[in-house]
Amino acid sequence: MAKKQFKAESKRLLDLMINSIYTHQEIFLREIISNASDAIDKLAYQALTDEKVGLNRSDFAIQLKVDEPSRTLTVSDNGIGMDKDEMENNLGTICKSGSLQFKKDMEKQEDIDIIGQFGVGFYSAFMVADHITVVTRKYGADAAWMWQSSGADGYTITECERDAVGTDIIMHIKPDTDDEKYSEFLESWRLQELVRKYSDYIRFPIRMEVSKTRRKEGSPDDKPEYETYQEEEMAFSTFLNLLVNGL
Repeated sequence: MAKKQFKAESKRLLDLMINSIYTHQEIFLREIISNASDAIDKLAYQALTDEKVGLNRSDFAIQLKVDEPSRTLTVSDNGIGMDKDEMENNLGTICKSGSLQFKKDMEKQEDIDIIGQFGVGFYSAFMVADHITVVTRKYGADAAWMWQSSGADGYTITECERDAVGTDIIMHIKPDTDDEKYSEFLESWRLQELVRKYSDYIRFPIRMEVSKTRRKEGSPDDKPEYETYQEEEMAFSTFLNLLVNGL
């Protein structure tokens, strides 16, 4: 499929943002998590009046997953999702913000707190990723859509499969250079540190698969063998998790 081109002003903004606006690369994770929280806020709000949503507030969560061999970091949510037109509008034009429009529409309502503006913040991921894939399925829709881009050279949108409503942001992390160690964003401890530093205000649980080591069952005491396994952990403090679930 032929790539679609960003508008000229979007290309300029993308270059300006990566090189000037964000001086700390690590801030990208805050922006991506904020967008995920926005999406959940929208569906949680709809669930108040739409029984078909089928989710309680405690069901909503943000998931972080690292695949070191593939050098990918994925941030997933079970929020409202996007259809093709929304994906085109929100991701095809930098500074076009579905969350900002939602906030304007809902500004007279209570308990609506949209903390991100889907657009500029999303593109901060290109500071650490050389390719981004977005897979999303909107609530109430049967079709899912995939957006892919390697930066200012353009993007593609194709139909795909996603079992449930929500969005996956899959970031292929850049290779390390003499000056930059991008691999730090594939390390669980570093990601947990960034979540605690920048995203402890998020009111939905942020979960993460963490690699751990354990002794293999039945291995001899004189020559113990160990294996690596994955275990899901909360990526922010237990206190905040209790506070969130108690609200």
